[in-house]
Amino acid sequence: MKKPLLIVESPTKVKTLKKYVGKDYNVTATVGHIRDLPPKELGIDIEDDFKPKYITIQGKTKVIQAMKSAAGDTDTVYLAPDPDREGEAIAFHAAEVLKKKGRTFYRVLFHELTQKGISEALENPLDLNHDRYEAQQTRRSLDRLVGYQISPLLWRRVQGGLSAGRVQSVAVRIICDRERIIRAFEPEEYWTITADLATDLPPTFTAALARIDNKKAVIPDQQTAEKIVGELENAAFVVEKIVSRTIKRNPLPPFITSKLQQDAINRLRFTAKKTMLVAQQLYEGIEIGTGGPEGLITYMRTDSIRIADEAAQEALEHIRQTFGPEYALATPRFFKNKNKAQDAHEAIRPTSVLNTPERLKSFLGEDQFKLYELIWNRFVASQMAQAIIDQNTISIQALNYTFTVGGTTVKFPGFMALYAAIDEKADKAKQKLPIIEQGMGLERKAIIPKQHFTKPPPRFSEASLVKELEENGIGRPSTYASILSIIRDKGYVELINRYFVPSELGFIVNDLLMTSFPEILDTDFTARMENDLDEIESGTKHSLGVLKAFYSTFKEKLDHAKENMLSVKGVGIPTGLSCPLCGKPLNIKMGRNGHFIACTGYPECSFSSNYTRDEKGAIQILETKTDNTKVKDCIKCGSPMVKKEGRFGEFLACTGYPECKHTESVNGDAGGRETGAKCPEPLCNGVIVEKRSRRGKTFFGCNKYPECTFASWDPVVNKPCPKCNSSYLIEKQTKKEGKFLKCPNKECTYKESLDD
Repeated sequence: MKKPLLIVESPTKVKTLKKYVGKDYNVTATVGHIRDLPPKELGIDIEDDFKPKYITIQGKTKVIQAMKSAAGDTDTVYLAPDPDREGEAIAFHAAEVLKKKGRTFYRVLFHELTQKGISEALENPLDLNHDRYEAQQTRRSLDRLVGYQISPLLWRRVQGGLSAGRVQSVAVRIICDRERIIRAFEPEEYWTITADLATDLPPTFTAALARIDNKKAVIPDQQTAEKIVGELENAAFVVEKIVSRTIKRNPLPPFITSKLQQDAINRLRFTAKKTMLVAQQLYEGIEIGTGGPEGLITYMRTDSIRIADEAAQEALEHIRQTFGPEYALATPRFFKNKNKAQDAHEAIRPTSVLNTPERLKSFLGEDQFKLYELIWNRFVASQMAQAIIDQNTISIQALNYTFTVGGTTVKFPGFMALYAAIDEKADKAKQKLPIIEQGMGLERKAIIPKQHFTKPPPRFSEASLVKELEENGIGRPSTYASILSIIRDKGYVELINRYFVPSELGFIVNDLLMTSFPEILDTDFTARMENDLDEIESGTKHSLGVLKAFYSTFKEKLDHAKENMLSVKGVGIPTGLSCPLCGKPLNIKMGRNGHFIACTGYPECSFSSNYTRDEKGAIQILETKTDNTKVKDCIKCGSPMVKKEGRFGEFLACTGYPECKHTESVNGDAGGRETGAKCPEPLCNGVIVEKRSRRGKTFFGCNKYPECTFASWDPVVNKPCPKCNSSYLIEKQTKKEGKFLKCPNKECTYKESLDD
C-alpha cells in the first residue's frame, strides 16, 4: 500500500512527527512559505479584481522537488502546516504544486505535537479552509498595496531603504504621539504629608494624609504644607476607624500570545521576538528522554483562552496530589473568549501537566526552561482555588486631618502559591503593622512633608506597546514581534533603557505619512481592517469588497501624495529658525549620513549644521567650533584662515566668507588629510589626500583639484607596487580574503595580505 504524505512547515516538526507516525507516513517540510508575491514588483493586478501573482520563492525550487519526490505516486496528502492563516496559505500552495489527477488533499491541524494530539488530528482530517486562505491573501494584498506604493515615495522624498506598513506605521505613530505628549507636558507641583506613628509595641508605621475636613487632601505648595505641619505639631493622633474586609481573588486565564509576550518581557526580560522564538522551539518538540522530540506546549499563536476539559482535569489531579485538596477546585474552571472568531485554538498551555518544570529542567536550555516554567505555572494556577485576602484600612484623626494606612494579610494563598500577578505598587506599599484598636491613641514620631511634581505618561516599553496594540485591535499578536523588530531596524525608534524613543527619522517619516495618509495611520481604521479580515475568515465578508473599499480611498491619497508630498531631500522641512549667516530660513534636510539643518539660500549661502532637540523638542543647532587663531593666509584672497569644526570634522576656513568660500584641510592641503602618496597622473606634482564628498562619503583625490581630477573610493597607501612600479597601492577588504593591498592597475595581479 502506498504511504500517504504528511507535509508540515518546519524541519524540526518532521523529527517530532516521525517519532509517532514515521512507519505509516512519509513526512516532509515546506520550510516556511514556498510561494509568495514577487519581491521586485507590486505583484497584484489591481485592474483584474486585485488578482495576486504568486511565484516560487527564491531557493525553494529544491524544497518543492523534494516534496514531489516524497509524494511519489501516493493518492493521499495530509497538509499540516501551522493551524493559522499563514499555515493555511502554505497548505494551499503545497496543494497547488502537488496537484495530480486522482490525488486527494486533507487539511490536518496539529494544536499540540504529542501522541494524542497527532493521532486525533490525523483521524479527523478537514477540507482546506478557503475562507481562512482568503483572509491571508487579503492581508497580504493590503500590506503589499500599502508598503510597495508608499515606500518608494519615502525613498524619493526622504532616503533609500525606508519602508511604510499598514501596521508598523501605526506603531510608530503611537510612539511618536506619546513622545510629543511627554515633551509638551508641564509638571505641576504638589506636596504630600506622612506621619510616622507608633503604639506601645513595635513596629513604627507610616500613615498618609488623605482628607482635610473630610475632603480629598490637596496640598499645592510648600507654604500650605508648612502650615499643616505646624498645626499637627501638638495634635493628638487617635485611631478613628478600622475597616476590615475579606476579598477573594481569582487567577488569571492561561496565556494567549500577547499576554505571554507581555509577561515574558516583564518577568524574564525577554524581547517579544525572543519569546516567540523560544515558544516555537517548545511547540515543535524537544528531546526529553522519551525516544525522540516531543512537543511541550500547545500552539503559541492564539487569541483564545479556551482549554480542553482533559487538560483541566489533569491539572486538577496534579494540584490535589502536590498542593493538597484545599487548593483544587471541585470542577474545572473555564474562561470565556470575548471574540468567538478567535476561538480556533486553545490557550497556550503545557501539553502535559505531568511534565513539570523540575522534571524537564535538565533537558531544556536556560531560556527554554524559564519560558516553559512561566507557561506551566500560569496554566496550573488557572485551575487552583481562589486566594483569600484580609484587607485592613485604618483611619487616624488629628484635628480636622485624616490619615490612612492600609495593610493586607493573605489568609489563604490559593493560586498565589504558584503564580501571582505583578503589582509593584502593592509590593512597595506593604508594611507590617502593630496591633491597633479603635480609639487607641498613637505616638507621633515625625511629620514629614514632601514635594512632588506631576509626571507625564511613561514611554512605551515592549510590553506596554504590545498591550496598546492589542487593546486597540491593531495587528495580530503573532505579528507583534516582527513589527517591533522592523521599526527598530529601520531606525524609526530606539530602545533606550527598555523604553521606545522615536528618532528624528521616525518623526520625519511619521509626519509625512500623517499628512498624506491619515487613514492608514488611524488606529480605529487599522482596527476595522483587522475586523474585516476576521469576517473574511468567518465567511461573513468577501475579500474583493474589502479590497475595493480600501483601495478607492487609498488611491486618491496616493496620487495626491505623489504630486504634493514634501521632499526632505530637496526643499526640506521648515524649522522656523533663521540662518546665522544670511538670515534666510533654515530647513531640516536628509543626506546620506542622515538629517541636518541647511540654509534655504543655498548655493549662495552654504551654511549647514547638525542639530539636536531639547527635552521639549525644540531644535538646538550644534555650534561650530571656531579657533580664531590665524593658521595661514588664504591662497585665494589673502585673508586669515582659522580652524573650524563642521559636520565632517575640523577644517580651515577663510575669514573672508561669504565673499571667499575657500576651505582647506587642517594640515594645509586643500581638500583633506595627506596620505603621503604622490598623484599617479602624468605631469602632476600633487599628492593624494583623504577627502569627503558632499554626501559625507570618504574618498581619495589629488590636492591639485580642479586642475587634477584623480580620485579613488579605495584607501590609497604610499607604497609602490613591486611588480609594475605603480606609485601607490590601494587597500581592499573582502569576507574571503580579509584586508589586503592591491595594485590599482587592472593588468597587474599583485596582492599583499594585511591580516598576517
